[in-house]
Amino acid sequence: MARDIILNLAISLDGFICDEDGGFAWISGQGDVRADTADHFDFDGFLASCDTIVMGRKAYEDCLSSLPEAAEKRFLVASRTPRAPEGRVVFLSADVVAEVLALKDRPGKHIWLFGGGELASDFIRADAVDRYIVGILPVIRGKGRRLFQEGIPPVELHLDRCTVSDGIPILEYSRRGR
Repeated sequence: MARDIILNLAISLDGFICDEDGGFAWISGQGDVRADTADHFDFDGFLASCDTIVMGRKAYEDCLSSLPEAAEKRFLVASRTPRAPEGRVVFLSADVVAEVLALKDRPGKHIWLFGGGELASDFIRADAVDRYIVGILPVIRGKGRRLFQEGIPPVELHLDRCTVSDGIPILEYSRRGR
């Protein structure tokens, strides 16, 4: 099985992944299951299908403690400042996209592109994202950090699956023509 690079994260209805300070406290469902689908996104199954998580330094600092289920994963963290590896965490300061693409060609499970928006946009610009899984939270932020940055090229997608849990539609896309 070929390894995919999968961008999977949650956004506000207006496209923000965190608030101006990098906070995620607003990321939650609406507490109403009436619109839920019978089929739900299996996050644990998704996590089990990945052996590597790629994220920016800020996302790493903000989110690692909230990912205890990922304890056995390898983390690749984009950082402008070179740092020595820390256990399962490797800091990448060179061409992160090229390093991850080289890893994609090696045996292993899928690669989860966790974010943030700048890093995700670098991967999109390099045509390196194979699949997109986006949860749309029932909130309009108005400001914060956007998932999709200015200057990314158009990407044609195919909707493979849509589920709803706790008022959050989770859209799973693959690349058209791949």
